[in-house]
Amino acid sequence: MRILLPLVASTAIALTAVMAEAKDTIRVAGNFATEHSSSLAMVKFEEELERLSNGEIDVNIFPAQQLGGAAENVQAVKIGTIELMWVGTAYLTRTVPELEIVGLPFQFENREQAFAIVDGPVGAALDAKMADEGMTPMGYMELGFRQLTNNVRPIAKIEDIEGLKIRLQPNETHLATFRALGASPVAMDVKELYSALEQGVIDGQENPFAIINVAGYAEVQKHVSNTGHFFDFISVVANKKWFDALDANSQAMVKEAMATAVAYQRELAAEQDAAGLAQLTGKGMTYTEVSPELAAALREKTADVAADTRSRLDPELVKLLKDEIARLGM
Repeated sequence: MRILLPLVASTAIALTAVMAEAKDTIRVAGNFATEHSSSLAMVKFEEELERLSNGEIDVNIFPAQQLGGAAENVQAVKIGTIELMWVGTAYLTRTVPELEIVGLPFQFENREQAFAIVDGPVGAALDAKMADEGMTPMGYMELGFRQLTNNVRPIAKIEDIEGLKIRLQPNETHLATFRALGASPVAMDVKELYSALEQGVIDGQENPFAIINVAGYAEVQKHVSNTGHFFDFISVVANKKWFDALDANSQAMVKEAMATAVAYQRELAAEQDAAGLAQLTGKGMTYTEVSPELAAALREKTADVAADTRSRLDPELVKLLKDEIARLGM
């Protein structure tokens, strides 16, 4: 009996280890702060999928650049070293340039218009383009309207933007927009942004109020304005080869859990955005509201950028977007 007991115990331990290894594991990477709405939504995804699968699918969430910056995560998902990621859509535009069609300057007046576009035929067409690059889109979350901050001066007129060295995402349309406004845009991964602002390497950056707040940029920036120059999305993307290899039941569970997470994030993002500006001014940032005159001047100054971007993209996609905008009465 004394001989059998250790044998039974060791067998049980080995069996437990084998069972653990047999569980499907999904690694999900993101560069957003732990308290950002998208990171909280990924926790919701983890809870939902583990519930739906009765614990047979194990989800490991890695927010806050734990598995590298945004650009690194894109490459990792594309080649399959990470199964899933959530990332600002602009980081995917160098792989899938057609995504620029939903990132044109001053394209949307509100979040409802933006989601009507990506949740419809335009979004489906973009999904097909991403599949060609080995990625399976799982949904669009809200990054939100991007707002300008800087350490030099308040932004009350277009001339105040001229000469500012502004960090932007690596998106050609975004960069061209700020060139048209007279700034000196710099493409930079988000993982380098805080230190660049702190050291004065750049003058400013642009992000939604909620991101500016949770990323701590109020500690290294003085001025903020509600320029709202782009509405930005967060793409949730899976490695296509990995997703296609899942059985149909597992695919359905992943989709259902992600749909719940995306819906949760959109609601939470709107709440965080509404509260973000008050939190920034409470931390000492000076807020300068964009006047109707400045808003009109910004649109006029960047109109050619939108036209140029459309000219570089698939004409059928451009027509599809135009038709959808007309159908929705935007």
